[in-house]
Formats: sequence, structure tokens, C-alpha cells
Amino acid sequence: MSQLEIKNLNVSIGEKSILNDFSLAVPKGEVHALMGPNGTGKSTLAKALAGHPDYTVNSGEALLDGQSILDLEPDEISRLGLFLAFQYPNEIPGVSIANFIRAAVQARLGEDDDFVATEYYKNLYQQMDLLKIDRTFTSRSVNEGFSGGEKKRCEILQLAMLNPSYAILDETDSGLDIDALKVVAHGVNTLKGENLGILLITHYQRLLDYIIPDKVHVMWDGRIVKSGGKELALELEAKGYDWVKELATANAC
Repeated sequence: MSQLEIKNLNVSIGEKSILNDFSLAVPKGEVHALMGPNGTGKSTLAKALAGHPDYTVNSGEALLDGQSILDLEPDEISRLGLFLAFQYPNEIPGVSIANFIRAAVQARLGEDDDFVATEYYKNLYQQMDLLKIDRTFTSRSVNEGFSGGEKKRCEILQLAMLNPSYAILDETDSGLDIDALKVVAHGVNTLKGENLGILLITHYQRLLDYIIPDKVHVMWDGRIVKSGGKELALELEAKGYDWVKELATANAC
């Protein structure tokens, strides 16, 4: 089965353990939401899977369509089909969005593949039209002076152009007002389908009003303690996370 599969993953930063026997499977074609309070390990998971050097994988597995990715460099993981949209995207002054994405697309070409600029720009503008992004957007420097919504829109455009098999969206709703949230959700909904598995990392249920997940998972203390459908997110919205702590304690006993 085509899926992003994580098995008993243990990750630390320095001497501090963050993920504890974390397990999750996201099949291609499905949208899974990962929820939990600050400090429970959601962003650590995203960065560890993407190969961030600050995170130490102590044990466990992470498989992309059956292939282990934990010992690979970030660019190798990306080429295999994993995309990470950052919670706080960096600014890159002097580099236009069009040239930035062009470099990323070219880096994924095989030795015998030719880059055709006309085809690239045709595809770029098609994706921008689908995502309802003004074409003048591509001439701006990457994230420089961008609002929160513009930064996240830039991430979604990269997702569309790189066409990965799996996407991890790390708190894509962070810092967005309702209008920006709707624009970003439209972009994700336009791209989702049978060839893309999506893991949405979020604190809040409101994003899931616009991007309907197939499953919702709740984290506490570095592991998933409960999974369910969209109604689980509504329960978290109504009750908060205190009951999750009680559940995690009970499960540990």
C-alpha cells in the first residue's frame, strides 16, 4: 500500500526526548489531521521526517512507500516525494518566487531530462490560476515583506509545482485571519486527490472546517493517544486538551 508510515519513532533534541514510540500511517489519497497542544512534538515530527539536522532519531522507522528515509539528506527525502510546508517560512531577499521554484524543479530532473522554460512557465501560471494567485506574485522576492497569508500561499504554490506524493503542512493556519485561511484552504483542496497524502498539523479545529480530514489524531507527550473522525476535532474544540492528558495517563497505566 502506498503510504507514509511511521513506526515507533523516538526523537530527541540534545538530551531531551520529544517523540516517544510515535506511530502513524497516512495513505496516499487521504488527509489526516494531527492535533495537540504546544510542546507535544507535532513540529518535531515534521522536521525529523524532513531530515533536519538538529533532531536526533534514536530508534524507529519512517517509510515513504516502503522506502526508509531516516538516513537520507533533506534533498534526497524531497526528491523521493515528501514536501514540508513550514510554520514560519524564511525570507529570501533578492530571489524571486519564479526563480526559486524553477531551481527546485530543475533540481528534481534526471540526468537525461531537459528543462524547458516555456513549459515551466505554462505550468506555473496554470497552477497560479487554479490557486487564484495573481501572476505578478511570482516577481516578488520569496516571503520578503509578506503577510502571513501570502507566505502560506507561496508554500502552497511550491507544493503545486513540485507535485510530491506526500505533504506535511506544519500549522499552515498559524497567524492567518479568516480570509487568508479560506484562500490557503482553497489551495489545499484544489491539490488534494488520490495521488497525494496530506498530514495537516494544527492546534485548532477551525482549519478543519475548510479542509475536511479523513482522520484526526491527537498527540500528548510525544505520541498519539487517540484517533477518530472529524468529530474528534469538534470534541477538542468543545472540551480543550485537559481530558487528553487524563486519557494519556490512563493509557500509560
